[in-house]
Parts: sequence; structure tokens; C-alpha cells
Amino acid sequence: MEATGTDEVEKIKSKFMSAWHNMKYSWVLKTKTYFSRNSPVFLLGKCYHFKTEGKYRALHSFQSSSAGLSTDGSNFDKINTEISGNVEEFRRDFISRIWLTYREEFPQIKGSALTTDCGWGCTLRTGQMLLAQGLMLHFLGRAWVWPEALDMDSCDSESWTSSTVRKLTASFEASLTAERDPKVLPRPQRRPTSRDWDGSEMRNEIYHRKIISWFGDSPLAAFGLHQLIEYGKKSGKMAGDWYGPAVVAHILRKAVEEARDPELQGVTVYVAQDCTVYSSDVIDRQCSFLDSGKAGTKAVIILVPVRLGGERTNTDYLEFVKGILSLEYCVGIIGGKPKQSYYFAGFQDDSLIYMDPHYCQSFVDVSIKDFPLESFHCPSPKKMSFKKMDPSCTIGFYCRTVQDFEKASEEITKMLKSSSKEKYPLFTFVKGRSRDYDFASSPLHEENDLFSEDEKKRLKRFSTEEFVLL
Repeated sequence: MEATGTDEVEKIKSKFMSAWHNMKYSWVLKTKTYFSRNSPVFLLGKCYHFKTEGKYRALHSFQSSSAGLSTDGSNFDKINTEISGNVEEFRRDFISRIWLTYREEFPQIKGSALTTDCGWGCTLRTGQMLLAQGLMLHFLGRAWVWPEALDMDSCDSESWTSSTVRKLTASFEASLTAERDPKVLPRPQRRPTSRDWDGSEMRNEIYHRKIISWFGDSPLAAFGLHQLIEYGKKSGKMAGDWYGPAVVAHILRKAVEEARDPELQGVTVYVAQDCTVYSSDVIDRQCSFLDSGKAGTKAVIILVPVRLGGERTNTDYLEFVKGILSLEYCVGIIGGKPKQSYYFAGFQDDSLIYMDPHYCQSFVDVSIKDFPLESFHCPSPKKMSFKKMDPSCTIGFYCRTVQDFEKASEEITKMLKSSSKEKYPLFTFVKGRSRDYDFASSPLHEENDLFSEDEKKRLKRFSTEEFVLL
């Protein structure tokens, strides 16, 4: 009888925790973000200038002051499009990036009772965003933008707030009445823009949806949460645990290796070993045979787990991080601040621009035709001072060809040397293969386990060093 009572207490506690997480991560997303008019903004290798020239300058100053903006910053959402110039281009570019956040009410994760990743899945989500950006470069190119990106502006804060209230009320009532599936009135959907697609736009839209579908929250999605957790089990991680940037890098590598979609056979992932990128190992991966047996060059996504200091981030690395985010090869950084993981995609001055996964949204079935895309695109960016950045992070690069990799390694090496300031660089590119330096006894593709014994030792060390989510 006593055991039964204990079980009931645990169930009630679990329901209250679920309701609390829904409340904590469901508040209004659209907050004011200020950008300087006088400094360039970088987003994944692209540079934007918000400063206006000539006859528009006085008008811009008047409109900004009338909108209640500060003299050294401009509200991202209120800059007049007629005079914004690069602002509109930046908004379109940022919104076009794929945004992956906490979700609720998705199919139950195998081996657990979890149907949400609220409170623990943020680093997996930021890893997904980085990989998604690599795949977008591969299939769509850096110049691609979502044609309907600027339509996201219609999602005002009032609609987000009312949706949140409905979700909170339904979730809390369900937790008290023990309902399994809380009933939530759907938020009115905006009508899709009617467009006359040409052949190129149609092809891009197909890939746009396909890439998102690979990250769906279902057991069959190649890079969905369910699959990533299965790969993580081999490193000792379970659903509900917190995953660090280094562990996520290896999980992403395994997920890409195991992906069976023919479209993904031309992409591979390489994870740096002990902050060292072995050039021959990378090129071997790029020149490996495709599953079809045909020879071909693969594109490679290079992931480099690093630490930017000891207990706190060393500000000497600021210029290096800015330099990395300025490169056309960069696909972002899996990082964050203590206790929270963010996907860093750009910067202005000494502030990093990021997408935040800590927002709870409802499950979207990406297997249905014309599933809604809005919740996979962030309506506005956030900024954070570099000083607040946690030192543990994983940096990502994309190289389509061997020539791209060789060029990228040269550029990044120069940047590493110029930023080291007589200290050891954060990571290095070296000639040869890892086994030439006695770091690995066998090629990774011959291993039966997710990680080699050497990798497991490194991951154990990373796990003790990385920030922890409470």
C-alpha cells in the first residue's frame, strides 16, 4: 500500500514538472533585439550594413527617435523597410535558417515515458541546427532564402501570447485531471502565400521541406531526436540526460554515417580528435565510395570540439570566434552560456547572434504533405555578449570539395596563428592521418561501436569539463 502511494506521488510530481516545463519554455518569443546602425552584422559568412546614406539618413533618424529607439541601436522589428537596405536582406537571411526547438506531444521516446525534450534536449537541438545549416549549404547553397521568410512578420507577439496561454491552461488542467492528451485549441493559421513557382523555386522548396523532414520528431527521421538519442545510448547517454557539445558532435557524425536516404550519400561528417584535424583523414572521407559502389567526392562537415578558456571564456578568443563566423565555410557554433545551449550564427561588435532552442512548440508531423513550415523558422534573432559565452563549444565548417577543404584549412590556419598570441592555437590542421600519430589503431568506418576506446576516454574527459544543465 505504501509503495502504491509512493508511485502516485511520483506520478503527480512528474505531471507537475511537465506542466512547469511547458510554462517555463512557452512564453513569448518575440522580444526586442537592438542592433547598432554603425557596425556591420555578420551572419554565417555574410556581411550586412544597416547604416543609411544620403537623403534617407535624416528620415531614418527621425523615424527611429519617434519609435522610441536608442541612439546607438535600432529595433530589429521596427526599422522601416523603405530605407532599411541591408536590414530587410538580413531579416530574410536569418529567418530562412532552420530553427529547431523543444517540442511536446511527439511520439514516445523508446525506453522512456518522455514525449517532450523540454528541460534537457537543448544541445541536441543546437546540434541539429548546425547540421541543418550544413545540409542547406549542400542542397540549396548559401544564396538561397525562403521566399516566404518576410511573411513571418505577421506573427505578432499577441498571437504568440494567446497561443501560449491556451497551451499553459490546457497542459496544467491535464496535469491535474490526469488526461493523457490535453486538448488545445489550435492557433489560427496564416493562409499560405499564393505563388507561381518556377522550376528552380519548386526544386528548392522540395529540398527545403525534405531537409526539415530529416529532423522531424519521429523514430523514422534520420536526424530526429529519437534517432540521435539511440546513437547517444552507446556513449552512455539516455533520454532525459543532458548532452554536451563534444558528445553531440560524435552523435551527429554517427547519424550521418547511418543515414540511408540516397540524397544523403554525398555528405559525410568528420570530428576533430583532440583539437586536431588530420587532413588525410578528411580527404579519405571525401573520396570514399558511395553506397551505390560508385566513386565520387563527398562534401564534408567538419566539427571541432574546443574550449575557449578554463572556468570562463577567455576574451582573447573573441576575435577568433568573430573570424570563424565571418567565413563562408562556417555553419555555426554549438555553444551557449552556462546551463543553456544556443546555436551561434553571427555577431555584431562584441555580441553574438544566436537562435534559441528553449521555446516549447507543439509536435508537427513532417510526414504529411504540405506540413506547416512557420514553426521551423525563427521570427527574430537574439544577441548575447561574448563574455557570457560558456567555454565549451563545437565549431562547424562545410566543404563541398577537396579543393574547398584545402582552401578552408589554409584560411583557418592563418586565422588560428594570428589569434593565438604566442599561446597554443585552439585547434590545428596537420598533414597525414591520425594513425600516423598513434591516436587511432583502426579507421572509424571499421568500428562496430559508436566510439573507439580512445574516443570514449576523450568523451569522458569532455563530459567532466562541459557545462551542466540543471
